[in-house]
Amino acid sequence: MKVAVLSFAHERAATYARLLRDMPGVDLVIADPDGSPDDPDRGHAVARQLDTPYAGSWDEVFALRPGAVVVTSGIGRRRELVERAAGAGAHVLCEQPLAAEEADALAMVRACEDAGVRLTVVSPACFSPAFAAVRDGIAGGEAIGKLTTVHGAYNSPATGGREEGGALGTSAAHLLDMVDAVLGGEPAEQVYAQANSLLGGEPGAPSAAVVTVRYPSGTVASIDCSRSVAAHPSAVDGPMMSFIGDRASVEFHARPRLLGGFDAATAGERWEAGGTDLYAVMLGEFIAAVGEGRGAGPDGAAGLRTQRIIQAARASAEIGRPVDLAAPVG
Repeated sequence: MKVAVLSFAHERAATYARLLRDMPGVDLVIADPDGSPDDPDRGHAVARQLDTPYAGSWDEVFALRPGAVVVTSGIGRRRELVERAAGAGAHVLCEQPLAAEEADALAMVRACEDAGVRLTVVSPACFSPAFAAVRDGIAGGEAIGKLTTVHGAYNSPATGGREEGGALGTSAAHLLDMVDAVLGGEPAEQVYAQANSLLGGEPGAPSAAVVTVRYPSGTVASIDCSRSVAAHPSAVDGPMMSFIGDRASVEFHARPRLLGGFDAATAGERWEAGGTDLYAVMLGEFIAAVGEGRGAGPDGAAGLRTQRIIQAARASAEIGRPVDLAAPVG
Protein backbone atom coordinates (compact mmCIF):
# COMPACT_ATOMS: atom_id res chain seq x y z
CA MET A 1 0.00 0.00 0.00
CA LYS A 2 1.27 3.45 -0.90
CA VAL A 3 1.15 5.73 2.15
CA ALA A 4 2.07 9.44 2.13
CA VAL A 5 3.17 11.61 5.03
CA LEU A 6 1.95 15.11 4.22
CA SER A 7 4.11 17.92 5.64
CA PHE A 8 6.73 17.98 8.36
CA ALA A 9 5.28 20.93 10.25
CA HIS A 10 4.37 18.63 13.14
CA GLU A 11 7.10 17.46 15.50
CA ARG A 12 6.15 13.77 15.14
CA ALA A 13 6.09 13.66 11.33
CA ALA A 14 9.62 12.24 11.12
CA THR A 15 8.72 9.57 13.70
CA TYR A 16 5.66 8.55 11.67
CA ALA A 17 7.75 8.40 8.51
CA ARG A 18 10.34 6.15 10.14
CA LEU A 19 7.71 3.81 11.58
CA LEU A 20 5.85 3.57 8.27
CA ARG A 21 9.07 3.00 6.33
CA ASP A 22 9.76 -0.07 8.48
CA MET A 23 6.27 -1.59 8.09
CA PRO A 24 5.94 -4.59 5.75
CA GLY A 25 3.78 -3.87 2.73
CA VAL A 26 4.01 -0.07 3.05
CA ASP A 27 5.40 1.97 0.16
CA LEU A 28 6.15 5.32 1.80
CA VAL A 29 6.16 8.70 0.07
CA ILE A 30 7.11 11.95 1.79
CA ALA A 31 5.79 15.39 0.78
CA ASP A 32 6.68 18.70 2.36
CA PRO A 33 6.44 21.40 -0.33
CA ASP A 34 5.57 24.13 2.18
CA GLY A 35 8.91 23.71 3.91
CA SER A 36 9.84 26.19 6.59
CA PRO A 37 11.64 29.55 6.44
CA ASP A 38 14.09 28.21 9.03
CA ASP A 39 14.47 24.78 7.45
CA PRO A 40 13.11 24.68 3.87
CA ASP A 41 14.74 21.30 3.21
CA ARG A 42 13.33 19.54 6.29
CA GLY A 43 11.11 16.97 4.53
CA HIS A 44 13.56 16.33 1.71
CA ALA A 45 16.30 15.72 4.26
CA VAL A 46 14.21 13.09 6.05
CA ALA A 47 13.39 11.43 2.72
CA ARG A 48 17.10 11.17 1.91
CA GLN A 49 17.87 9.83 5.38
CA LEU A 50 15.17 7.15 5.09
CA ASP A 51 15.90 6.45 1.41
CA THR A 52 12.27 7.19 0.61
CA PRO A 53 10.69 8.85 -2.48
CA TYR A 54 9.97 12.55 -2.10
CA ALA A 55 7.16 14.47 -3.81
CA GLY A 56 7.96 18.11 -4.43
CA SER A 57 4.36 19.35 -4.62
CA TRP A 58 0.90 18.43 -3.40
CA ASP A 59 -0.19 17.77 -6.99
CA GLU A 60 2.68 15.33 -7.40
CA VAL A 61 1.93 13.34 -4.26
CA PHE A 62 -1.81 13.03 -4.97
CA ALA A 63 -1.10 12.04 -8.57
CA LEU A 64 0.59 8.95 -7.10
CA ARG A 65 -2.86 7.90 -5.74
CA PRO A 66 -1.84 6.86 -2.21
CA GLY A 67 -4.18 4.47 -0.45
CA ALA A 68 -3.69 6.30 2.84
CA VAL A 69 -2.18 9.55 4.07
CA VAL A 70 -0.99 10.90 7.40
CA VAL A 71 -1.69 14.63 7.70
CA THR A 72 0.94 16.29 9.88
CA SER A 73 0.70 19.82 8.53
CA GLY A 74 0.06 23.02 10.45
CA ILE A 75 -3.53 23.39 11.59
CA GLY A 76 -4.33 25.94 8.88
CA ARG A 77 -3.44 23.49 6.10
CA ARG A 78 -5.24 20.39 7.43
CA ARG A 79 -8.66 20.97 5.89
CA GLU A 80 -7.18 21.44 2.42
CA LEU A 81 -5.04 18.30 2.63
CA VAL A 82 -7.82 16.14 4.08
CA GLU A 83 -10.23 17.27 1.37
CA ARG A 84 -7.65 16.62 -1.35
CA ALA A 85 -6.87 13.20 0.10
CA ALA A 86 -10.57 12.33 0.18
CA GLY A 87 -10.90 13.45 -3.42
CA ALA A 88 -8.05 11.12 -4.33
CA GLY A 89 -9.71 8.20 -2.55
CA ALA A 90 -7.16 8.01 0.26
CA HIS A 91 -8.02 7.12 3.85
CA VAL A 92 -6.78 9.74 6.29
CA LEU A 93 -5.04 9.78 9.67
CA CYS A 94 -4.98 13.41 10.82
CA GLU A 95 -3.25 15.12 13.73
CA GLN A 96 -5.33 16.94 16.32
CA PRO A 97 -6.99 19.34 16.48
CA LEU A 98 -8.58 18.76 13.08
CA ALA A 99 -9.01 22.49 12.50
CA ALA A 100 -9.18 25.81 14.28
CA GLU A 101 -12.93 26.17 13.67
CA GLU A 102 -15.80 23.71 13.93
CA ALA A 103 -17.01 24.56 10.42
CA ASP A 104 -13.68 23.45 8.93
CA ALA A 105 -13.67 20.22 10.95
CA LEU A 106 -17.24 19.49 9.84
CA ALA A 107 -16.25 20.06 6.20
CA MET A 108 -13.38 17.59 6.60
CA VAL A 109 -15.69 14.95 8.07
CA ARG A 110 -18.26 15.41 5.29
CA ALA A 111 -15.62 15.33 2.55
CA CYS A 112 -14.40 11.94 3.76
CA GLU A 113 -17.95 10.61 4.18
CA ASP A 114 -18.91 11.72 0.67
CA ALA A 115 -15.78 10.09 -0.79
CA GLY A 116 -16.33 6.84 1.10
CA VAL A 117 -13.00 7.02 2.94
CA ARG A 118 -12.39 7.02 6.69
CA LEU A 119 -11.07 10.00 8.59
CA THR A 120 -9.21 8.82 11.69
CA VAL A 121 -7.82 11.22 14.28
CA VAL A 122 -4.45 10.79 15.98
CA SER A 123 -5.13 9.60 19.52
CA PRO A 124 -2.59 6.88 20.39
CA ALA A 125 -4.01 5.83 23.76
CA CYS A 126 -7.32 4.94 22.13
CA PHE A 127 -5.50 2.22 20.14
CA SER A 128 -3.98 0.67 23.27
CA PRO A 129 -5.10 -2.93 24.02
CA ALA A 130 -5.08 -1.99 27.73
CA PHE A 131 -7.47 0.91 27.09
CA ALA A 132 -9.70 -1.38 25.02
CA ALA A 133 -9.90 -3.73 28.00
CA VAL A 134 -10.82 -0.84 30.33
CA ARG A 135 -13.43 0.47 27.89
CA ASP A 136 -15.03 -2.95 27.41
CA GLY A 137 -15.09 -3.57 31.15
CA ILE A 138 -16.84 -0.27 31.80
CA ALA A 139 -19.31 -0.85 28.97
CA GLY A 140 -20.32 -4.22 30.38
CA GLY A 141 -21.16 -2.68 33.75
CA GLU A 142 -19.49 -5.49 35.72
CA ALA A 143 -16.22 -3.69 36.37
CA ILE A 144 -17.29 -0.50 38.14
CA GLY A 145 -21.07 -0.33 37.89
CA LYS A 146 -22.58 2.88 36.51
CA LEU A 147 -19.90 5.35 35.41
CA THR A 148 -20.31 8.63 37.29
CA THR A 149 -17.01 10.53 37.11
CA VAL A 150 -13.86 10.64 35.00
CA HIS A 151 -10.59 12.29 36.02
CA GLY A 152 -7.81 12.67 33.45
CA ALA A 153 -4.38 14.30 33.21
CA TYR A 154 -1.93 14.76 30.38
CA ASN A 155 0.79 17.27 31.26
CA SER A 156 3.95 18.22 29.43
CA PRO A 157 6.91 20.49 30.21
CA ALA A 158 6.54 24.19 29.49
CA THR A 159 8.82 25.06 26.57
CA GLY A 160 8.16 28.77 26.38
CA GLY A 161 7.13 28.40 22.74
CA ARG A 162 3.67 28.64 21.25
CA GLU A 163 2.09 25.27 20.56
CA GLU A 164 -0.97 25.17 18.34
CA GLY A 165 -3.92 25.36 20.68
CA GLY A 166 -1.79 25.71 23.78
CA ALA A 167 -2.90 23.63 26.76
CA LEU A 168 -6.30 23.19 25.11
CA GLY A 169 -4.74 21.73 21.99
CA THR A 170 -3.52 18.19 21.48
CA SER A 171 -3.30 17.03 25.11
CA ALA A 172 -6.91 17.94 25.87
CA ALA A 173 -8.02 16.24 22.66
CA HIS A 174 -6.32 12.95 23.59
CA LEU A 175 -8.08 12.92 26.98
CA LEU A 176 -11.46 13.84 25.54
CA ASP A 177 -11.15 11.16 22.85
CA MET A 178 -10.83 8.51 25.56
CA VAL A 179 -13.87 9.86 27.40
CA ASP A 180 -15.78 9.87 24.10
CA ALA A 181 -14.84 6.24 23.45
CA VAL A 182 -15.91 5.10 26.91
CA LEU A 183 -19.22 6.99 26.64
CA GLY A 184 -19.91 5.57 23.19
CA GLY A 185 -19.91 8.93 21.42
CA GLU A 186 -22.37 10.65 23.76
CA PRO A 187 -22.32 14.39 22.90
CA ALA A 188 -21.36 16.77 25.70
CA GLU A 189 -24.04 18.92 27.31
CA GLN A 190 -22.09 21.60 29.21
CA VAL A 191 -18.46 22.70 29.44
CA TYR A 192 -16.69 24.79 32.07
CA ALA A 193 -13.00 25.68 31.88
CA GLN A 194 -10.42 27.75 33.68
CA ALA A 195 -7.15 28.63 31.99
CA ASN A 196 -4.17 30.97 32.16
CA SER A 197 -1.05 31.67 30.11
CA LEU A 198 1.43 32.35 32.92
CA LEU A 199 4.01 29.85 31.67
CA GLY A 200 3.46 30.47 27.96
CA GLY A 201 3.14 34.22 28.09
CA GLU A 202 0.72 34.37 25.13
CA PRO A 203 -2.98 35.05 25.80
CA GLY A 204 -4.08 33.02 22.78
CA ALA A 205 -2.21 29.91 23.89
CA PRO A 206 -3.05 29.01 27.52
CA SER A 207 -0.32 27.13 29.37
CA ALA A 208 -2.67 25.81 32.05
CA ALA A 209 -6.22 24.55 31.66
CA VAL A 210 -8.67 22.46 33.65
CA VAL A 211 -11.87 21.49 31.83
CA THR A 212 -15.06 20.02 33.31
CA VAL A 213 -17.54 18.41 30.92
CA ARG A 214 -21.06 17.32 31.82
CA TYR A 215 -22.88 14.72 29.71
CA PRO A 216 -26.66 14.08 29.43
CA SER A 217 -26.26 10.67 31.11
CA GLY A 218 -25.03 12.46 34.26
CA THR A 219 -21.37 11.53 33.84
CA VAL A 220 -18.95 14.35 34.63
CA ALA A 221 -15.39 14.42 33.26
CA SER A 222 -12.65 16.66 34.63
CA ILE A 223 -9.37 16.88 32.72
CA ASP A 224 -6.07 18.64 33.44
CA CYS A 225 -4.05 19.38 30.32
CA SER A 226 -1.72 22.00 31.83
CA ARG A 227 1.91 22.64 31.06
CA SER A 228 4.31 22.31 33.98
CA VAL A 229 7.76 23.58 34.91
CA ALA A 230 8.58 20.09 36.17
CA ALA A 231 5.82 17.84 34.90
CA HIS A 232 5.61 14.43 36.53
CA PRO A 233 7.19 11.86 34.22
CA SER A 234 4.12 9.63 34.22
CA ALA A 235 1.93 12.39 32.81
CA VAL A 236 4.52 13.42 30.23
CA ASP A 237 4.79 9.87 28.91
CA GLY A 238 1.10 9.66 28.23
CA PRO A 239 -2.39 10.34 29.53
CA MET A 240 -3.67 8.95 32.83
CA MET A 241 -7.38 8.38 33.42
CA SER A 242 -9.46 7.34 36.44
CA PHE A 243 -12.96 6.04 35.76
CA ILE A 244 -15.16 6.09 38.87
CA GLY A 245 -18.41 4.14 39.11
CA ASP A 246 -21.02 3.65 41.78
CA ARG A 247 -19.41 0.34 42.80
CA ALA A 248 -15.70 0.62 42.01
CA SER A 249 -13.10 2.52 40.02
CA VAL A 250 -10.43 1.67 37.46
CA GLU A 251 -7.28 3.52 36.39
CA PHE A 252 -5.57 3.60 33.00
CA HIS A 253 -1.97 4.69 32.46
CA ALA A 254 -0.82 4.91 28.86
CA ARG A 255 2.76 4.18 29.95
CA PRO A 256 2.79 2.66 33.43
CA ARG A 257 5.78 2.82 35.76
CA LEU A 258 8.16 -0.12 35.54
CA LEU A 259 11.05 1.37 37.50
CA GLY A 260 11.30 4.44 39.69
CA GLY A 261 13.86 5.88 42.02
CA PHE A 262 16.50 8.57 42.52
CA ASP A 263 19.13 9.19 39.85
CA ALA A 264 22.36 10.51 41.38
CA ALA A 265 23.65 11.63 37.98
CA THR A 266 20.77 14.07 37.49
CA ALA A 267 19.96 14.61 41.19
CA GLY A 268 16.34 13.92 40.40
CA GLU A 269 13.70 11.26 40.10
CA ARG A 270 14.22 8.52 37.55
CA TRP A 271 11.23 7.07 35.79
CA GLU A 272 11.29 4.11 33.45
CA ALA A 273 7.98 3.76 31.67
CA GLY A 274 6.63 0.49 30.35
CA GLY A 275 4.23 -0.58 27.66
CA THR A 276 4.52 -0.60 23.90
CA ASP A 277 5.11 2.39 21.64
CA LEU A 278 1.52 3.57 21.19
CA TYR A 279 2.37 5.56 18.06
CA ALA A 280 3.65 2.38 16.43
CA VAL A 281 0.50 0.55 17.59
CA MET A 282 -1.71 3.33 16.20
CA LEU A 283 -0.02 3.39 12.80
CA GLY A 284 -0.07 -0.39 12.57
CA GLU A 285 -3.79 -0.51 13.39
CA PHE A 286 -4.55 2.31 10.96
CA ILE A 287 -2.75 0.62 8.06
CA ALA A 288 -4.26 -2.80 8.89
CA ALA A 289 -7.76 -1.28 9.09
CA VAL A 290 -7.36 0.43 5.71
CA GLY A 291 -6.18 -2.83 4.14
CA GLU A 292 -9.09 -4.79 5.64
CA GLY A 293 -11.74 -2.17 4.90
CA ARG A 294 -12.68 -1.55 8.54
CA GLY A 295 -12.39 1.28 11.04
CA ALA A 296 -10.01 1.59 13.97
CA GLY A 297 -9.67 4.31 16.57
CA PRO A 298 -11.57 7.61 16.84
CA ASP A 299 -13.19 8.65 13.57
CA GLY A 300 -13.93 12.08 12.18
CA ALA A 301 -17.23 12.32 14.04
CA ALA A 302 -15.42 11.68 17.33
CA GLY A 303 -12.85 14.32 16.38
CA LEU A 304 -15.67 16.76 15.69
CA ARG A 305 -17.26 16.11 19.09
CA THR A 306 -13.90 16.74 20.74
CA GLN A 307 -13.47 19.89 18.64
CA ARG A 308 -16.79 21.26 19.87
CA ILE A 309 -15.83 20.66 23.51
CA ILE A 310 -12.46 22.38 23.09
CA GLN A 311 -14.08 25.39 21.42
CA ALA A 312 -16.62 25.59 24.23
CA ALA A 313 -13.79 25.34 26.77
CA ARG A 314 -12.01 28.30 25.16
CA ALA A 315 -15.23 30.31 25.28
CA SER A 316 -15.89 29.32 28.89
CA ALA A 317 -12.39 30.29 30.00
CA GLU A 318 -12.84 33.67 28.34
CA ILE A 319 -16.25 34.54 29.81
CA GLY A 320 -15.73 32.81 33.18
CA ARG A 321 -18.88 30.69 33.23
CA PRO A 322 -20.17 27.36 31.86
CA VAL A 323 -21.09 27.06 28.20
CA ASP A 324 -24.06 24.95 27.10
CA LEU A 325 -23.57 22.97 23.92
CA ALA A 326 -26.40 22.98 21.42
CA ALA A 327 -27.32 19.81 19.58
CA PRO A 328 -24.76 18.95 16.88
CA VAL A 329 -25.56 20.14 13.38
CA GLY A 330 -26.29 17.48 10.75
